Amino acid sequence: MKAVIKHISYIGLLTLLLYSCSIKKHLPENERLYTGATVEIESKEAIKDRELLESELEGVIRPEPNSKFLGMYSGLYYYYKMQKENPGFINRWLYKRIGEKPVYQSDVKPFEVEDILRNRLENHGFFYSTTASTFQEKDIEASVTYTLKVPKPYTLARYQLDSMPSPVYQDVQRASKNTSLIEGVRFNLEQLKLERQRIDSQLKKIGYYNLNPDFFIFESDTTQYNDKRFDLFLKLKEKVPSKAIIPYVIRKVNIYPDYDLQDSITRRSERFNNKTYYQDDLFFKPRHLDKFITIKENAYYSPETSRNTARRLSSIGAYKYVNIQYKEIDSTTTDHLGALAANIYLSPLTKRAFRAELQAVTKSNNFAGPNLALTYSNRNIFKGGETFNVSSNIGYETQLARGDYAGLSSLELGLKAEMIFPRVISPFKIDEDFFEYSVPKTKMSLGTNYLNRSKLYTLISGTGLFGYTWDSNRYVTYQFNPISISYTSLSNTTPEFQEILDNNPFLKRSFDQQFISGLTFSFTYNGMVDPDNSSPFFANTTLDIAGNSISLFDKETEAGEPNAFLGLQYAQYAKADIDLRLHLKFGEQREQTLATRLFAGYGLPYGNSDVIPFVKQYFSGGPYSVRAFRIRSLGPGTYNEGNDTQSDGTYFDQTGNIRLEANIEYRFPIVSFFKGAVFADAGNVWNSKPNPTFGGSDKFTSNFINELGMGAGIGLRIDVQGFVIRFDLAAPFHDPSLPEAERYNFNIDETVLNFAIGYSF
Repeated sequence: MKAVIKHISYIGLLTLLLYSCSIKKHLPENERLYTGATVEIESKEAIKDRELLESELEGVIRPEPNSKFLGMYSGLYYYYKMQKENPGFINRWLYKRIGEKPVYQSDVKPFEVEDILRNRLENHGFFYSTTASTFQEKDIEASVTYTLKVPKPYTLARYQLDSMPSPVYQDVQRASKNTSLIEGVRFNLEQLKLERQRIDSQLKKIGYYNLNPDFFIFESDTTQYNDKRFDLFLKLKEKVPSKAIIPYVIRKVNIYPDYDLQDSITRRSERFNNKTYYQDDLFFKPRHLDKFITIKENAYYSPETSRNTARRLSSIGAYKYVNIQYKEIDSTTTDHLGALAANIYLSPLTKRAFRAELQAVTKSNNFAGPNLALTYSNRNIFKGGETFNVSSNIGYETQLARGDYAGLSSLELGLKAEMIFPRVISPFKIDEDFFEYSVPKTKMSLGTNYLNRSKLYTLISGTGLFGYTWDSNRYVTYQFNPISISYTSLSNTTPEFQEILDNNPFLKRSFDQQFISGLTFSFTYNGMVDPDNSSPFFANTTLDIAGNSISLFDKETEAGEPNAFLGLQYAQYAKADIDLRLHLKFGEQREQTLATRLFAGYGLPYGNSDVIPFVKQYFSGGPYSVRAFRIRSLGPGTYNEGNDTQSDGTYFDQTGNIRLEANIEYRFPIVSFFKGAVFADAGNVWNSKPNPTFGGSDKFTSNFINELGMGAGIGLRIDVQGFVIRFDLAAPFHDPSLPEAERYNFNIDETVLNFAIGYSF
């Protein structure tokens, strides 16, 4: 083993040597590659936050050296390749992606860097520091060391306000109570700048409309001490405008609910709740619009209140632009108080919209066909910001190349009506002031769907929903549906499908319970909305409970049979799942991402049910799951569909009440809007109680790790301004349906091509 390692080391050393020679022959005469700099701080006393100081100092050193990968200058190598007369297509492409111009020793200006380092040290209180620099030269490379000798820093003895006129003096004094400038802190220029911004922000909240942090100045006095301490004074600069040092009160709030930039006609005014609404024809009822506006007359100006109002108005869904402008009212301005008029201009979206989408659908189970989706929207239908949507879809699919089952077809017709109210509709009064960040929305919907599967069955379903959704802050969203009803009716079952139901009691009972009535609750934390976060986190958890309330009105049928409501068997179950995602962004512009996901779900039938309804069961496999397995083809447990003589390849019965999945994906740019990915997925579904049809192979046990379906693959994404078309090619390397000794096998000949819209996670 040692001999092998030694042999590999020699090969690596030889590779680096040859690579160095290829770089060396391109270097100009008497030049070396600059490899970077180090900072050494010499001090007789301990330095607080020394590592942070060193990191800041190293960050200002210029120039940046050429980057290395595995000890080699890859970017520099392709730069030199480009200098050839005919570099070739591959070399040109690689140069555009990773090429770098060389940074030589002669490019370094150590005396200029020393000046910058001394300046940074002074910003941290280390006045009268000395700097020196020395080069270290070795073969074709050179680096530099900056040695900084720093004396004892200056520290704060006392901080106080200088004279200022009233009322700004009293307000600054109150804002300064929470200052970080306390006795003993080291002089820090950046800290002083942040303190000015903090005071400005605090005063803006209480009405100082014209204030600017640059109007403040800090002065220090070291003459009172001999031990490098100083007094600090905060004062106003000379010739600060008088309007900048008085608070402003909003005297008028004017709202234009139907504003048009091209329209300058004087509008009819209406006063409501101490606000003036200007609209010739009633476009938006003031009593409904008023609750979105947190700017109030006779209240002090606050940018936070202004932002809150703009955000709330934008969430209604009826407006294209929200523009809030403030205008000074000079006639009422005094030496101690200013006056503003807040003008809120609201530009509506098009009232009616119609959208048609024609899709060519190809599914992982070899079903393919066209799908037409039509949507009609009517915004602000009752002049209170309401949105009415009617959507319908017509889809036809046929199964291709599945042996005796080729030609199976599916016809689906759907119709859904939805009404969204941008307010809380409830039988009891709710204090909407509780919802400070945004006003909740009330959603009501009714839908029906018709599905005909040739040679199998016809399924008619209806759904009804009443619920609320609201954002508690930028990242957190809640959704609560106290009423969630669905009804399914299975009819026109063929003898072949009836035989499948008879042989699979679990599947039959999952269709028997036609009526589902319950509630759902969802919590979502979405850190992905922050583009500057290098490690955004996403979490979603959903709770679905059915049958509890309706059980109070049920009627017992035959002994041993489930109870019924209005003659319909109803389901009782509790279902909970959690979806966690973490993205790690890296690269010069964070253009590369390591995306991870973990999903876990569990459904518990009880009371009137011993099986969760078919439409609520989990399945695994497909473009948003374990991509190396076709949709619904993975599991449950170690079940092998190939051994089932009743199977027709549609996977309708391969479901369970437990689901676990994990995914990891490396995403990277290729060129323009083309992006690539390398990924691995793992997951499966199980039943907590075994289905006799599967011979116990579907039961969840402590051995579940060895029953995970695993696969890996590569992907291509076409990402045009957030609209993503995704192609994933994956193959399994652990198939739980095989005998245990044969499960680990990377089956390239069983690759699955997934096509989808949007990222999988």
